[in-house]
Amino acid sequence: MEKDQSGVYESYVVVHNIAKRHNVGTLARSATAFGVSELILVGRRDFNAFGSHGSTSHLRFRHFHSLSDARLFLKERDCDICGVEITDNAVAVNQHPFNKSTAFLLGNEGTGLSAKECDICDFFVYIPQYGCGTASLNVTVAASIVLHHFAVWAGFAERTRDGNKFIVAERPVNQARRNYCAETADSIIEERKLKRENAANGFFDASGKDDSSPSNLLDVLFDE
Repeated sequence: MEKDQSGVYESYVVVHNIAKRHNVGTLARSATAFGVSELILVGRRDFNAFGSHGSTSHLRFRHFHSLSDARLFLKERDCDICGVEITDNAVAVNQHPFNKSTAFLLGNEGTGLSAKECDICDFFVYIPQYGCGTASLNVTVAASIVLHHFAVWAGFAERTRDGNKFIVAERPVNQARRNYCAETADSIIEERKLKRENAANGFFDASGKDDSSPSNLLDVLFDE
């Protein structure tokens, strides 16, 4: 498809049921490096920001209690939802099968995308592998590869370099707490249900405890 060079494309990352909470910090770092507009958290918010190397200050976060709410938000922005998964109809990401602004949904590290997650996707991409030693990639590595390909397709401007590093923008001043999550009775019930399901599936400790200090958790970005 020939792109309209006057258009502006955006990319999003949707985080849902990531088993290892510290992966979200690394995802945030990759998202910042490749020009992602927002990192969308679905379900739990208490993710560890370790590994972000300060990139969370340069990235917008948004939270939804359900995938359907996240999908509605993205569709209101005329955004495709791309599942990163090896499916029968998945296209190799290096073929750049993109048409517009796109949100990338990555599956849980152990089980991949669930049926519920696949249902909200408009299309799927996979990352070709050429070696025989592993069946899959770490979720943060997969995200980096896919986001880089989208940035190339979308024509994002390359960041200026200084020596052997890219120049980091100044940290935004007086960042307000980002309250993107509306707490309603139904949404609270949905979140509690999700926590029970995650605990039952072994995604998280049912107690919600973590060995990280509260200051390292991304839930500080949202008002309770």
